[in-house]
Amino acid sequence: MNADMKDRAVVVTGGARGIGRGIARVFGAAGAKVLIVDLDRADAERTATEIREAGGTATSLVADVTSAADVRNIAAASVKAHGGLDVLCSNVGIFPSASLESMTEEQWDEVQTVNLKSLFLVVQACLPELKKSSAGRVVMTSSITGPITGYSGWTHYGATKAGMLGFMRTAALELAPHQITINAVMPGNIRTEGLADLGDEYIRIMERAVPLGRLGTPEDIGHAMLFLASPQAGYITGQTLVVDGGQVLPESPEAMAQ
Repeated sequence: MNADMKDRAVVVTGGARGIGRGIARVFGAAGAKVLIVDLDRADAERTATEIREAGGTATSLVADVTSAADVRNIAAASVKAHGGLDVLCSNVGIFPSASLESMTEEQWDEVQTVNLKSLFLVVQACLPELKKSSAGRVVMTSSITGPITGYSGWTHYGATKAGMLGFMRTAALELAPHQITINAVMPGNIRTEGLADLGDEYIRIMERAVPLGRLGTPEDIGHAMLFLASPQAGYITGQTLVVDGGQVLPESPEAMAQ
């Protein structure tokens, strides 16, 4: 698959850390030219440097994806640095915890804006350049939380991740005449930098909930996105790919008993 991505221009929003960093690294290793978009200048450039040191091509851009003015710069930056825009990986997301009873309107609005409105803004802004590609691709980071499962404290988060799939299905119809596909990856529990703060016991509890017995890596999500962005996935659009080690399969803890 590596040769298929050679010299393809890829944008990864929220690409500085966590899942976004894994996505960027996977595409960089596959020969793509990666633009890492993030609010954190230092971490975005650090990830770009990692890709370059591994022999890949990467640049970084500081942008707020909730700002229409900022997102208009993303496609132009990809064209300037990498000659075009073929793949958009929309990965930005936040997940602050707040119970439904205590959640404020401001908390609700913040998560809707960062997770869902940003998707609309970025896809719309990048569409003119994606149309020029011979095989335009949009791949989104959704979640099992919302579309399939629930988690206390995340009603606002779950609503956005389910909402992304509604956006995707109608967008797929509108983008199809331009031969642009749009699909979503739905991660389960992924081992990112923030998990270390929760402690080893918490991580072990999470691992026990996964039939494969481990948490996913950011690169696991990156490889799923790489497939959906590849020529081999050119006839797939408006679909979801769950990457969770089987987490959603057991109907109870007893179902995993050996």
